[in-house]
Amino acid sequence: MDVRTTGSTLLLPLSGMSGLPLDQVNFVACQFLAFIAACLLRLYWHPSQTSPWVRHVIAASLGTFLIIFCFGWYATHCFVQVLLCYAVLTFASVGNIHKFIFVLSMGYLMLIQVSRIYVFGYGLFSTDFSGPLMLMTQKVTSLAFQIHDGLAKEEADLTVDQQRFAMRARPSFLEFLSYTLNFMSILAGPCTCYKDYIAFIEGRNFWIKETKFDGKCLPGRIEPSPLPVVWKKLLIVASCSVLFVTLSKTFPAARNADAEFIASASLSTRLCYLLVSVQAVRPKYYFAWTLADAINNAAGFGFNGYDENGRSRWDLISNLNIWKIETATDIKSIVNNWNIQTSLWLKRVCYTRVPVYPTAATFALSAAWHGVYPGYYMTFSCGVLFIHASRRARHFFRQLHLGWTPPQLSRVIVSWLVTQFTVAYVVLPFLLLAVEPSLRFYSSLNFFLHIMVVLTLLLLPRTFGHIGSTHSQLPVTKATILGKHKDSVTGPSPVDTRPCPIHNDDELCTHSNQDVEHVSHHVLYAAPAARGRSFTTTSPAYCVAGVEQVSTLATQ
Repeated sequence: MDVRTTGSTLLLPLSGMSGLPLDQVNFVACQFLAFIAACLLRLYWHPSQTSPWVRHVIAASLGTFLIIFCFGWYATHCFVQVLLCYAVLTFASVGNIHKFIFVLSMGYLMLIQVSRIYVFGYGLFSTDFSGPLMLMTQKVTSLAFQIHDGLAKEEADLTVDQQRFAMRARPSFLEFLSYTLNFMSILAGPCTCYKDYIAFIEGRNFWIKETKFDGKCLPGRIEPSPLPVVWKKLLIVASCSVLFVTLSKTFPAARNADAEFIASASLSTRLCYLLVSVQAVRPKYYFAWTLADAINNAAGFGFNGYDENGRSRWDLISNLNIWKIETATDIKSIVNNWNIQTSLWLKRVCYTRVPVYPTAATFALSAAWHGVYPGYYMTFSCGVLFIHASRRARHFFRQLHLGWTPPQLSRVIVSWLVTQFTVAYVVLPFLLLAVEPSLRFYSSLNFFLHIMVVLTLLLLPRTFGHIGSTHSQLPVTKATILGKHKDSVTGPSPVDTRPCPIHNDDELCTHSNQDVEHVSHHVLYAAPAARGRSFTTTSPAYCVAGVEQVSTLATQ
């Protein structure tokens, strides 16, 4: 194995024939090997036929092989982080275990991220060993917080989401290795919760998913087959691979900051190119995350109960919703459906735990986790301002009495164009990585969107009175999103149009009665003061908009 490469050179001839970099060829080959292994794990090493110990060994061993094949001796960094974190998990006090693990794992990750710039240079590898380190950082910090919640806190002080994932015992060494190094998520994720993973290994991930259908519980169903959804996701993977190979070469994002292109192209041409070139990058992520999701589903991991029609759902650990991203008409929709598991990780270890400025702290953690390229920090720092400005502008225009209503189709088209262009404008530094080309691009456009955002924040009020309401909007906290629940609930809460802070959004809560996911989201992230100390996972919950009673999904 050549130490000057990211991994094995066995597939070098295939790299030459395809024209793809060797590290990309290794990644794709390892992922398809993982897919085959996942099918075998479900068919021949099923929990009904194989002990959890054997399944743990298979998952960890194959994951170790894949990471070494892809990254060579650089994979040593992943093993060092795993061993150091397990030592802390074993010997640290439960009161401080989450702090020690967070500092250790994030510190080690950032050390490696710095080495990418000052040792390896910008963009040397299209895939590199820091990717698995980022995933392991998510896993070990999540696990540490869950151990802290389960062993150092009273249950009444936990949110429903924290109660569900709280650990009552520390994992064994084999369980920890299997969780962090398993072949299904070692290369492209997603980050999964420890208790969900152990339930999958032990075969409990199906029968614990009790779901109501037509008023009847269906806990005893036959284990559903993941094949239909797996084939669907593989078709998406194939389509995205073709799109990425063709579009990324035709519309490179770096051209947006090219001095010659800036000087020669018209403004309209440049704006169109910006939109298309950033859109062309997305299939790469769609490919990687959808393939990773298919691998987990093929192994039997990712089952999330049944929908209202009785069909099995396999989206427990899905990392994105392509349709909602591509048709989004507001920035929030893209954020909520992009890199979903990382967003959940940020909420669980940062947003719901930081007492002051949780939004800014979450964006800062996200930037640090992604790396130390200046472009990352430019994107995330702008993202905070752009999101706040978009909320304020959206609310302001909702209160205006224009005297006429634009056609629905026109509104959708305009909203889509504005949203997609704004996201492309903000995300471009993330793709360019460096400060100089990013500033060259922004200065060529006179920073016009930045100026509009600043003016929006300065000129538009923070709160508005609501049309048709006798009260003005009041500031709320996480603790006020749900009414207090005692041992029983007599009926739905009165209509309340206050903002939805649990979504980290001031948007009015106008979800329909059937939006169970929205209601469960409020329940899962509600603060203890909002739930009352006698609130349990079987208590009913109500949407803040006064919708019908639904059953919480906390046990799913």
